[in-house]
Amino acid sequence: MTLFMLNLMLALGWAVVTGGYSLGNLIFGFVIGYFALWVSRPLYGSSAYFGRLVAGIRLATFFLYDLVMSSIQVVWDVVTPSHKSRPGIIAVKLDAKTDLEIMLTANLISLTPGTLSLELSDDKSILYVHAMFIDDPDDIRRQVKEGMERRVLEVLR
Repeated sequence: MTLFMLNLMLALGWAVVTGGYSLGNLIFGFVIGYFALWVSRPLYGSSAYFGRLVAGIRLATFFLYDLVMSSIQVVWDVVTPSHKSRPGIIAVKLDAKTDLEIMLTANLISLTPGTLSLELSDDKSILYVHAMFIDDPDDIRRQVKEGMERRVLEVLR
């Protein structure tokens, strides 16, 4: 059984013991289970679970922040009389190699307002992204590489 599944079982056990099946109680049980597993690390050897879980939380936090900021930027451009959008398509060279890494990166980019993943090259090394605000294409490439893609790779590798 993986540590993640064990952590889920501990969270479910916490919910059964406390008699509360709310989302907040399950999350609290998950956190308690995580710390219990972290304390008992020497019993089952080294595992990447603890680093991946933290990286997943960082990815979710980054995505939510990016989602809110992009939404504000797009809404502001739509409701104000002066439009600052300079749409265009840029090619981003990917470090992601597996289908899961590429798919997650492309989908998170597409879910962010103002950007859309359009096409993946045949050799799966270049992702074409449409962006609504391209003042500096290299800056957009850097934001994708150092932002979304790097965090996705931290979670999956």
